[in-house]
Amino acid sequence: MFELIIYVFIALLALSALVFFHELGHFSAAKFFGVKVERFSIGFGKILFKKEWLGTEWAFAPILLGGYVKLKGQDDTDPLARSTDPDSYNSKKPWQRIVILLAGPLANIVLAFFIYLFIAIKGAPIIAASSYIPPVVGKVVPNTPAAKAGLKAEDKIIKINNTPIRYWYQLKDAIVNSSDRITLNVLRGDSELELTLTPKIEERSNEFNQTVKQRVIGIVPKIDKNTTVHFSPIEALHYALNETKKSTLLITKGIQKVSTGEVESKNIAGALTIFDLLISFAKAGLLYLLFIMALISVNLGVINLLPIPALDGGHILFNIYEMITKKPPNEEVLYRLTIAGWIFLMGIMVFGLYNDINRIWG
Repeated sequence: MFELIIYVFIALLALSALVFFHELGHFSAAKFFGVKVERFSIGFGKILFKKEWLGTEWAFAPILLGGYVKLKGQDDTDPLARSTDPDSYNSKKPWQRIVILLAGPLANIVLAFFIYLFIAIKGAPIIAASSYIPPVVGKVVPNTPAAKAGLKAEDKIIKINNTPIRYWYQLKDAIVNSSDRITLNVLRGDSELELTLTPKIEERSNEFNQTVKQRVIGIVPKIDKNTTVHFSPIEALHYALNETKKSTLLITKGIQKVSTGEVESKNIAGALTIFDLLISFAKAGLLYLLFIMALISVNLGVINLLPIPALDGGHILFNIYEMITKKPPNEEVLYRLTIAGWIFLMGIMVFGLYNDINRIWG
């Protein structure tokens, strides 16, 4: 029981850190444009602790499912609040407000990049770098194009269609995107062989549990769950950039698929799933915890850019409207849209919690 309490505390600390960096992005941009930040809060609800520093009230509240910075003249709980003072949010030009709004999500994505970079420099556990293992065959599936072409376990594939490859993901991408026969240059012991084969199309499950048709040749990589993948400084940068980009696109694509009904809504996760992931990865070790934190950080950044009133993306849309029309949105419309946004977000949170409970009981 005591151990569980420790890991719950670590999960809360990790989530609070992600929220802190998100709000720090807003805070820094607001300060840059001369906007007074009245409060910087980690958590929602009744304030448990607060301290005045640098002209801002720094607060800590018990509901650690987010946080906020309260800018002078801007308040989501009162969408019609306004201030014409020079140091208020409202007094700034729309493009400046957009930069302030973008800074939070951008801070989360930049944070993820540096987390991935740290993981790569320290040596990435296999769960964080399974795509970056050497293209060494661990197993050849019988009666597949690879088996018929003569590929064997322990073969190292060094070229595909005369293009040098270094990582398993490069091999997989080349096979999936091929259209006809492919040529593999293979190291077997001290000998280099050239093999030609034609991939076959099979049904596979993608990252969203959708059944898709994919070209395969019938090989499995050689993986040891205790493997640590090491990178040079240049490779570490490439890994961090690639993983940040991949995470961002994955989450964006996932949101799009859920919103269009391609992926079932039962895949929407809530706070319990997030904490369960953080606790599980924390038990595995620091680098595992950092890896899931990077993914959640990107998730936090992308979700906040959704065009929903009450989120950063919704406010950005309002400011774009003001830039185009040269006048602010109608106050009544703004108020109604913001309230609708809050109701929608609360509904999503409750639905995510419902899904979490179903998963736990399942």
